[in-house]
Parts: sequence; C-alpha cells; structure tokens
Amino acid sequence: MITTQRHLPARATLLLAVSLALVACTGGATPSPTPAALDTGAAAMAAIAAQTPWFDGVKVKDPNAVGATAWWEATPVDAATPPAAWLVTITVGWGDCQAGCINRHVWTWRVTSTGVVTTDSESGPAVPDDQIAALAGAATSSAIGGRASASPVCPVVRPGQTGCGPRSVQGAVLIIRDASGKEVARATTDGAGFFRVTVPAGAYTVEAQPVQGLMGTAPVVPVTVEAGHLATVSIDYDTGIR
Repeated sequence: MITTQRHLPARATLLLAVSLALVACTGGATPSPTPAALDTGAAAMAAIAAQTPWFDGVKVKDPNAVGATAWWEATPVDAATPPAAWLVTITVGWGDCQAGCINRHVWTWRVTSTGVVTTDSESGPAVPDDQIAALAGAATSSAIGGRASASPVCPVVRPGQTGCGPRSVQGAVLIIRDASGKEVARATTDGAGFFRVTVPAGAYTVEAQPVQGLMGTAPVVPVTVEAGHLATVSIDYDTGIR
C-alpha cells in the first residue's frame, strides 16, 4: 500500500505558524482589551462622578449662565492627544448666587488618561446640609455614598472662628452589610473623604473600621437604599481633641 502525504498550502502553513506562536506567547488566553483613554474633560468628570456621591447632576461651567450653584471645569495637563491627565475642578456655591455666590467650596481632582482618580486639593467653607441634599438628589443609581469626616478640629470653637470645621478622612475602610449581616461590599474613602458603592435596593449597615490617629471607630450607620436612588450617609470619626 502506498501512503500519500498531503501538504498544506504555503499561505495556510504560515497562518498556522503565526497562530501557534501567538498561543505560545499568551498561554492560550485571550488578550484583555485595552481600556479606552479618557480623551475629553467630560469623560474625566464622569470618572469622578462614578466614585463620589454628590456630583452626578453637576454641569460643565457655562460662562453665560446666571445663578448657577454648582459647575465643573476641566483642564488638560499637557498638549498630548489624549493628555496624560485632566485637572477637574468642581465648585459648589451658595448665598446670592445670582450675583456670583458669596460662599464657594472647591475640589480639584486629577484624572489620568487611564481613569485613575486622585484628589488634588479642597478649599472653602463647609457645604450646608441643604446644598448636600440637593446635590445627592441628582443621582440616579441604586447606591450608598457619603463622606467620612473627623471632629472636633479645635479645642474650643468661638463664634466667627474659621478653620475649625470637620476634616475629611482619607483611607477609611467601610464594610457594607445586608439585612442578614452578610458583607456585600467594601469601600475606601478618597482624599476628600468620599465613597460610593453600587448595591441593589434594600436595607444595609455601613461599618467604619478604625483609622490610625483617630479615637475609636465611627458609629455603625443603618441605611435603606431605594431603587434608582442614592442613599447618603455621614461617617463621623472622633479626633480626640478636647
């Protein structure tokens, strides 16, 4: 019996060799897609809003608008396309904003083209509770969000004294538990003390873990999340200053 040997066409042989080489290099795994670069200021702002609780409804600054109480601005850090990072400034104002707002609280974040968000700076008086409620009310996702802060900052606070408001707590670890006590998520506060966790509607508790340099731990906070709404909480640490 005569056995014949079939040969692959040269093109097919080349394609097979290339495919085998790629499998050998990747271990047979499918390469992960490269994340899209944040090439606009709006994309950088969206990255901030996704991990902070108050800024979903804040719009880009309109120089022709009168009476705005909150706005954002984005500036590229270089002339590259896309830039290596964006500096995004969010301003919340109150008190006669028809005339430009008497009071302003300003945050600046740095957002890299790969989506890494870090807090750059924060300034201004504490944002009033009614302003916070208005900002949080613009969120449309089922989530728990808020801010961790520590007080007192001054041993004695005198009328009119500034610089004694609660300070932000960065790096606080928060454990989210459902109604059965099961841990369903963890969050770590950012440089401005903010956190945000997406969860289904339901009843939860937020358990703050100890933070080095602060007295004890913040109280456990119960919270109920409604479908399509952000439930806001305040995590209050004690500085130990007396």
